[in-house]
Amino acid sequence: MRKIILGFALTVCFWVTSALAAVVGHEVTYSAGGVTMKGYLARDEGLTGLQPGVLVVHEWWGHNDYTRKRATMLAEMGYVALAVDMYGDGKEAKHPDEAQAFSKEAIQNFPVAKGRFEAALNLLREQPYVAKTKIAAIGYCFGGGVVLNMARQGVDLKGVASFHGSLDPMQPAVPSGIRSKILVLTGENDPMIPPAKVLAFKDEMTRAGADFKVISYPGATHSFTNPDADALGREFKLPIAYNKEADQQSWEALRLFLTQNFAP
Repeated sequence: MRKIILGFALTVCFWVTSALAAVVGHEVTYSAGGVTMKGYLARDEGLTGLQPGVLVVHEWWGHNDYTRKRATMLAEMGYVALAVDMYGDGKEAKHPDEAQAFSKEAIQNFPVAKGRFEAALNLLREQPYVAKTKIAAIGYCFGGGVVLNMARQGVDLKGVASFHGSLDPMQPAVPSGIRSKILVLTGENDPMIPPAKVLAFKDEMTRAGADFKVISYPGATHSFTNPDADALGREFKLPIAYNKEADQQSWEALRLFLTQNFAP
């Protein structure tokens, strides 16, 4: 009887320990083209075996707490998430003019942008607990445009998801070369991504033979996933606003997208 009770107690202890396992995140430093990049890696250390990985590319404000928050949310879902630095040295913009300058510098030379993205991708693949063939990427605003352009050029990812991201190509899509499934989550009232650009993107993806889906959220404008958008919009007179319903619905769409893409 004592052995049975002891065994039961150990089982309960193991279950409680696993249930209470916390997501752990820490800063990681890597290099791309001689530039030091500062990312943030988050995972649930209570999980065993190999887990899928997800890259998170920041808005034009740069690698900030919001980007890390999304990485942590993904880790809570059982993924290993790496919040990417596309500007170098973890730079953050405090004003739209600065953000515009940082983002322009990062994408004006596509090979440089691609090199920075792939440096983060390689870092994630090198983690011993990451399933190297199961990696996706998501991005917000500027970052959404980045992940879509990586898909256009055939970067090896299971899927990419863009939240209120730019739909303009940095370079034309490689014909029949898109390897990633694509999910675009956009606001119907986004003046930066009007219906004409959504239609042009759909036409481009159809011609390229891509596996893609576009979801437009009624009433949502630019930056609809970021709770800080209202304050930033007022301060800098930007056409951005948070939309709680669209935020929740788009996150659920991402959850389903990742689950389907990482299925055996």
